[in-house]
Amino acid sequence: MAEETIRALSVSGVSYSYRVLRQPERATEPVMVLGGALQGMFGWPQMEDRVGPVADVVTADLPGMGSADALPPGPSINIVCAAIERVIDDLDVPQINLFGFSYGAGLAYACAQRFPRRIARLALGGVPAHITTAQLDHWRQAADHLARGDAESFATLVTEGLMCLDERRHVTKRRLAYRYVRRSMLHAARHSPHAVDALRRALLDRPDFSAGLAGVPTLVFSGEHDTVTAPARQRDFAAGILGSRFLMIPDADHWVVLERPQDVADLAARFFTDAPLHSAPCLVPAEREEMTVGDPAYA
Repeated sequence: MAEETIRALSVSGVSYSYRVLRQPERATEPVMVLGGALQGMFGWPQMEDRVGPVADVVTADLPGMGSADALPPGPSINIVCAAIERVIDDLDVPQINLFGFSYGAGLAYACAQRFPRRIARLALGGVPAHITTAQLDHWRQAADHLARGDAESFATLVTEGLMCLDERRHVTKRRLAYRYVRRSMLHAARHSPHAVDALRRALLDRPDFSAGLAGVPTLVFSGEHDTVTAPARQRDFAAGILGSRFLMIPDADHWVVLERPQDVADLAARFFTDAPLHSAPCLVPAEREEMTVGDPAYA
């Protein structure tokens, strides 16, 4: 049975904490999971269940998130990346596997650029590699609602901006996922002291997704109907990472980790243990993938 430990750390005067579920019979390096800007250390039970049997699973309330201290004004990616490297040091391991989803994918990618030798493997899902001006305006409007104390409108706008609501495209558990995401956003709005700042930083303090990467085995995966950044653009992003692979999961949008959680966790466990990916049951057939990423609706 995994042993849970929560450790408090600080970086640049900012206090934060991380949680590790230790697996006595590990088959690979620890897996650190980085989620969205409003996700905390207790939001990844599916990863714990599927990845936990083969690796220590690490989650965190990083600076500016959850229970951690607020970040100082100004750009923060360097501080947050330093906090992640501090976790690796505290784990007393030379390398970790890094799993990043959505905003967390940007953080994970930035970490791999800064200290590639500490990252054994990199899995990036729902990469926000291309955000339009209209999307930025939408999420700024959401942040403004929250700043005025209108948590209900905030939760609705953020949820709508993160999901594919086009009924012509099949998204499994769409209505259930919508209710869950909105409820989670509402909870974060009412209980997280950093919610407004975290959202604004996610919009403005972004890594350079065009900078490229080499020397770190990388998997990029996307829901077939991701409307935050189109699968075709995520494929283009993956092409800038030497030796990377891009895979799509069918009948899911940006919230693939919620709509098909066991499939995402299975894919991550395969990748982090160097098991074959082509036989994963969750992947879009090649002919359907080509049709999807070439769809003009995703341009």
